[in-house]
Amino acid sequence: MDKQAERFVAEAAEARKRLDCCLRERFPSVSRNAVQRLIREGRIRVNGRLVKTAHRLSPGDEVSVEWPEQPKPWELRPEEIPLELLYEDDWLLALNKPAGLVTHPAPGHWEGTLAHALLHHCGERLSGIGGVARPGIVHRLDRDTSGVMVVAKNDAAHQALARQFAARRVRKIYWAIVCGEPAQDQGVIDAPVARHPRERKRMAVVGNGRPASTAYRVIERFGPAALAEAELHSGRTHQVRVHFKHLGHPLAGDPVYGERANRRLAAAIGFRPPRQMLHARLLGFAHPEDGRSMEFEAPPPADFMETLERLRRGKGSDGGR
Repeated sequence: MDKQAERFVAEAAEARKRLDCCLRERFPSVSRNAVQRLIREGRIRVNGRLVKTAHRLSPGDEVSVEWPEQPKPWELRPEEIPLELLYEDDWLLALNKPAGLVTHPAPGHWEGTLAHALLHHCGERLSGIGGVARPGIVHRLDRDTSGVMVVAKNDAAHQALARQFAARRVRKIYWAIVCGEPAQDQGVIDAPVARHPRERKRMAVVGNGRPASTAYRVIERFGPAALAEAELHSGRTHQVRVHFKHLGHPLAGDPVYGERANRRLAAAIGFRPPRQMLHARLLGFAHPEDGRSMEFEAPPPADFMETLERLRRGKGSDGGR
């Protein structure tokens, strides 16, 4: 089989699912638009036949996927943007993404992204599965979220890592500063997440959304805010932000999911965090080449620590509450 091709057999749980939805679940690093484009281009077939994006699968159907060739450096202009590398080998690299850096090109952010920086650092040694605009990108962090990411340097690594993300075998731990103090020291937020029914740029807890689970524990309490650790058992868009809002404690500095709570917090402490206080502190997975356990950590950046110090000083001045 050509190294750019892959086949799988539809399982019973995938019966009657739309082809594009099934592929999106199996390959979460590939956008739904990209999947639909590949179907229209005839790169994806079911039992050897061309089908439409809305084709419904049956158990036992053989789905073949012809992935695009690896991106060429001139198709996305490399840019010399500093990267804080935590690890690198021939298969992957792990890095600490700074807040403010967009992961890949998107409307309003066609230059200066992590993808541009990766092309400068790696050249053609990146997976092409994500398409020309997303070389090596297996998963993403929001622009204003900092922390650990893994990047695939070949297609085999990309596919192996994507399967781990889809199967929830990747360990993902975040630190978040939230508005107010959760009542419980620890808990699990099980709440399905989907697009907001009216505001399509936002996500929300929606009854018919995709299952999502976040375990959390409170590390430190400050009165008007708290430092919490969150471990994700799924990987939905904006999951941590949406789940803490659902809990009644949106992230400090998050104008999308917690504007009212952040106004109250700013009034209480005389300071407004410059961004959503969310940091991907730890990422753990099996190496795609030999399965050995890999785990990478990155300390919170300066703006996160400054917010913590302001909260600690405020706590000390009022006796704790």
